[in-house]
Amino acid sequence: MDFRTPLPAPSAAPVFCGIVPPHLLDRLARSGDPALAGPARRTLQADAAQRTARRLTTVAGPAGARSAAGARSRRTVYDAGNRTALPGTEVRAEGGEPVADATVNRAYAGLGATLTLLREAYGHESVDGAGLPLDATVHYDEKYGNAFWNGEQMVFGDGDGEIFLDFTVAVDVIAHELAHGLTQYTANLSYFGQPGALNESVSDVLGSLVKQHTLGQNADEADWLIGAGLLAPRVTGSALRSMKAPGTAYDDDVLGRDPQPATMADYVHTGRDNGGVHINSGIPNHAFHLLAVRLGGPAWERAGQIWFDVLTGGELAVDADFASFARLTVAAAAERYGEGEEHDAVLKAWSQVGVDTTGR
Repeated sequence: MDFRTPLPAPSAAPVFCGIVPPHLLDRLARSGDPALAGPARRTLQADAAQRTARRLTTVAGPAGARSAAGARSRRTVYDAGNRTALPGTEVRAEGGEPVADATVNRAYAGLGATLTLLREAYGHESVDGAGLPLDATVHYDEKYGNAFWNGEQMVFGDGDGEIFLDFTVAVDVIAHELAHGLTQYTANLSYFGQPGALNESVSDVLGSLVKQHTLGQNADEADWLIGAGLLAPRVTGSALRSMKAPGTAYDDDVLGRDPQPATMADYVHTGRDNGGVHINSGIPNHAFHLLAVRLGGPAWERAGQIWFDVLTGGELAVDADFASFARLTVAAAAERYGEGEEHDAVLKAWSQVGVDTTGR
């Protein structure tokens, strides 16, 4: 697959990051079925508005949002009432009892699961490491088919009920979007080309780790699917993406076939989707899966720690490509664990997906 159109220019400002790739929404918008096309077009329009709004936010996030040093992050969930004004009406705050709306409770629990993993596995409090309060808005717009981090908060649509279900049903979707906040406050990877694909991959990695941590799974027990349960019953597919087998998540008459490559041999050159950030992320995703399974045990421990060390270590450039990210993971493995099993496993994982770690 090769769409050789110009890549977008890199920007220092944070950009809109949604879980659903725009190529899927574009396909739905052109489907000819009003039940699918109408919600998809509305979602694309809302996403475009969010991209414009996000250019006005700062890389460091909203002023005054950080908690005092050592404080624990507080969660607040809002209800947009199927409108687009953010954040909406507060419906559940930190420590509050569950409410009648299951969507609210799932969002609250998903925020908590992400906070727990970051805190317990990596000693990192919230996405900024300093207790940033986490806000989430549910029931955004009408039949909105996406979930996103806008530089300040999480937002979830209800889906159209035909292709996408409620976007809070999958905890890895919640964690994926929060991970864009983690990247924003750490490496701040640019959102285009290979650095953009790394940005998306880091979010998929954290999303999968949160799901596995919540379920108490080892690497070989996990499904390594992103968004399992999100697709409606009519869709022929299991999820939005597969880290274990990129390119196999769906093969549907309406959505088409999952275009993700698993190795550099099938790298997709395109100007769409900011240079294929949701497509080529399959390559580093697959490398992480191979590493985690080879090491065994809980993936958030050794494999996850290596990725986290690179993301937060201060050496990852905003325009890093796959090879430079891979070399940093090799160095991080050696620094933390020595040149033993972990180091060798990292080298093998990147070699298997065709990414050069030698720097030649």
